[in-house]
Amino acid sequence: MIVSTSALLDFLLKTRTHTETICKPLQIEDYVVQPIVDVSPPKWHLGHTTWFFEDFILKKHKSDYKEFDKQFAFVFNSYYESMGARVVRTDRGNLSRPTVKEVYAYRKYVTSALENLLQENDISKELEELIEIGIHHEKQHQELLLTDIKYILGNNPLQPVYSPNFNEYKTISKDAEWLSIEEGVYEIGHNDSGFCYDNELGRHKIFLQEFQILSELVTNADYLQFIEDGGYDQVLLWHSEGWDWVKNNNISAPQYWQKQDGKWFCYHLNGVQKLDLQAPVTHISYYEAFAYAQWKGLRLPSEFEWEIAQSKFDWGQRWEWTESAYLPYPNYTKAPGALGEYNGKFMVSQKTLRGGSIATSENHTRATYRNFFHPQLRWQFTGLRLAR
Repeated sequence: MIVSTSALLDFLLKTRTHTETICKPLQIEDYVVQPIVDVSPPKWHLGHTTWFFEDFILKKHKSDYKEFDKQFAFVFNSYYESMGARVVRTDRGNLSRPTVKEVYAYRKYVTSALENLLQENDISKELEELIEIGIHHEKQHQELLLTDIKYILGNNPLQPVYSPNFNEYKTISKDAEWLSIEEGVYEIGHNDSGFCYDNELGRHKIFLQEFQILSELVTNADYLQFIEDGGYDQVLLWHSEGWDWVKNNNISAPQYWQKQDGKWFCYHLNGVQKLDLQAPVTHISYYEAFAYAQWKGLRLPSEFEWEIAQSKFDWGQRWEWTESAYLPYPNYTKAPGALGEYNGKFMVSQKTLRGGSIATSENHTRATYRNFFHPQLRWQFTGLRLAR
């Protein structure tokens, strides 16, 4: 919960500034690239997060507001069907116009209007909540922006460096220990006055069997053993869909791993580096996480086990795959209007991830945060922790 209008404004301005800071190392040519459907061009992220504030807040709550450009709603709407027509997702990389300069002007215009709105008016609770959602929506896109930039540069044949000072991980120096959680009835879901998304609500009780969970993430060294043992060739380790995905896409290692003269290297935002065996493995799909757990004779935790156990271990380096389908909690209700499309419409055919990643912005994740992706996706900083 934001304690004052000035604190809300400060939070907003810092968030808006950070998005542009992420883009500072880019060259102008980088802003429009879209290698695959899941990766959006940096310019589009800059515009979309701005459109969200313009359409959901300024048009409705600032009486004298004049739209920056009527065509921008069509260009920068993402998936909000109820907000009107939009550019097809696969065509975002075709948007050579509006220019990068125009998009930055758009951002400045909307940020200034938001600043005036907060300084010149008494802020209702409804408006405060909308702005807070807008801030966290932009923080979500900051993580997507950074990981999309990595995909864009990492799939460039030259594999250029984003920033020589960007460190993607902390090495895991401790041996993993099994942490025990007793059988019992536990409460799941958000339960304080701080910000959360609607998919964290519907706090409810759940019964858990006694289980154990590892104190550390699976490392590159651990995962390399799986590869060297022929894990990608052992059909019995894989879900049927996962096996099809492996074979149809010639998958044989995590994304960004590459073998040169018999040695493993990995592309990072600070360039191609020798594979650090003590780093947590990342850029793996749910299919790979599941197969690795099968190979170990173990399993992935459910999202409920993860939430109950998380106070016992450090987390936040990698989004952690769980065995849970992304589904609504009991008594979940979608927000009215277009905001109801934010989370609820995606509660099908996806897996839940917990924690956060090295790319997650400050003051954004929490123990009850639920991320979600289709099981084949791995361009985000995804990893795994084992349970039994």
